[in-house]
Amino acid sequence: MLPLHTILHPTDFSERSGFALELACGLARDYGARLVLLHVAAQPVIAYGEGVVPPQEDYEDYEAELREKLHRLEVPDVRIRVERRLKEGDPVAEILGVAQETGADLIVMGTHGRTGLGRLLMGSVAEEVVRQAACPVLTVRAPFPEAVPADEALAEPARA
Repeated sequence: MLPLHTILHPTDFSERSGFALELACGLARDYGARLVLLHVAAQPVIAYGEGVVPPQEDYEDYEAELREKLHRLEVPDVRIRVERRLKEGDPVAEILGVAQETGADLIVMGTHGRTGLGRLLMGSVAEEVVRQAACPVLTVRAPFPEAVPADEALAEPARA
């Protein structure tokens, strides 16, 4: 396997992102890699009419809430070196930019698993990252089964 020094985990705080975070943490622990947690916030909307209307004043509160959510993401092993980043802009561009900036060896991200019309209309951040990233991208759609210690697995009789 490739040497992993830096793993990037972009998150939207969804359940599927949580599954990807578990895997990213496990890989970071096993390889002694740095884990970069990234959330990309949507840009505040500026309305044009009779003049420029600035974004809502509540945006600072929204940004502070996102930063707090990012810092509350649990990393189960204190030995994992974690860096947390909050960016604003287009998710694909920001993810690719942070991957390049940090020298990410691997991107581990959740996918919503949309197909058909939903994917056509909504697009897929994960799909675009997979297509454009300079490093490998691991997408996670479902949780992994619970690990069973080897001695317990050997002691269980085979099920038919």
